[in-house]
Amino acid sequence: MKLPEHSELIVVGGGPVGATLALLAARAGRQVTLLEARAHDAGRRDDPRVLALSHASQQALLAAGGWPDSLAATAIDTVHISQQGSFGRTLIQRDDLKLPHLGYTVSYPDLNQALDAALAASSVRVIHGAEVQGLHSLSAYAQVRFAHQGHTRQMTGRLVALAEGGALAAQLPGMRRHEHDYQQSALICQVDVSVPHQGMAFERFAVDGPLALLPCGDAMMLVWTRQGAAAEALTACDDADFIAQLQAAIGDRLGAITGVGARACVPLRLKFALRTVSGRVALVGNAAQTMHPVAAQGLNLGLRDAVGLVDSLAGARDIGEAAVLAGFARQRQLDRRAVTGFTHSLIQLFDRHDPLLNAARGLGLTLLDNIAPLRRAFAGHLVFGVGG
Repeated sequence: MKLPEHSELIVVGGGPVGATLALLAARAGRQVTLLEARAHDAGRRDDPRVLALSHASQQALLAAGGWPDSLAATAIDTVHISQQGSFGRTLIQRDDLKLPHLGYTVSYPDLNQALDAALAASSVRVIHGAEVQGLHSLSAYAQVRFAHQGHTRQMTGRLVALAEGGALAAQLPGMRRHEHDYQQSALICQVDVSVPHQGMAFERFAVDGPLALLPCGDAMMLVWTRQGAAAEALTACDDADFIAQLQAAIGDRLGAITGVGARACVPLRLKFALRTVSGRVALVGNAAQTMHPVAAQGLNLGLRDAVGLVDSLAGARDIGEAAVLAGFARQRQLDRRAVTGFTHSLIQLFDRHDPLLNAARGLGLTLLDNIAPLRRAFAGHLVFGVGG
């Protein structure tokens, strides 16, 4: 296959953020090439993750053509926030923001399949099995070097958008990242419960670590943050022991836990790029920040990066010029810092469990629940981002 030598926009990374960016940019009239390291559909169908997407993220995917009517999504209409062993809770509902739904859950494989179909029907040139090995930025273009089918290739672009895991950004001048190892893992599995969820998601700050239960079809998807050794032990223990520990952490709001699926563990680290632009290279999604899953903001923040970059390119003759990318960096700065700082602070705030601190947190949850303007503002930040 003859590969192009130049593209106006080169997107590196074909996950949900990179694919959405490529589709939106192509719909805006840009010439786009997407470089994806994996072979077509390799490993995607076996991924156990279920994604929690805000209403704003669903709208971005819809605009990109990546949210077909056939997509198996479960609506989230209410979010119930509480802590174990103390009073106080906050209930966020779709009516707070006058939305049809606060958000949705969808399986990672299903969303990737929808985005792959949208890419196949678009003008985006997708090159699978393209492992990017190096990049550098010059005054008029950026250059990407990648391995493909046993050969080393090169491609130039007016702008390169990194939407991969963040390793490539280390090659760029002036790029520094703040990193923090939480010494925790996220345990992920499907949970069957006896009481229908009715579109309610639960965020529970349990004594042993925060957990989320997300509606997923008729079942729930559990994301339980535990210290590394405890997470591994929970992954390996028998179903009865696991159900007993989980039931103690969540209480009886969903009735009895009647079954659990296969369990997987994912180590958790915070990675935050202090800059999102270097020359003609811009960072979005996991290349810009990788976050703790508490509050389920990581992918939503990354999709806002993608939308923000495409919006910043509107009307630009040269999409990689410094003034255009400086505008993108300014536009995304507040949301990135606020949301990443918020999720990191939640882990610190709920990491200790003494009676006085529990009471203070319970009072905060109660006030948030009862002061409608404050609750609506908080809900708006979760759904639309800070400054959105």
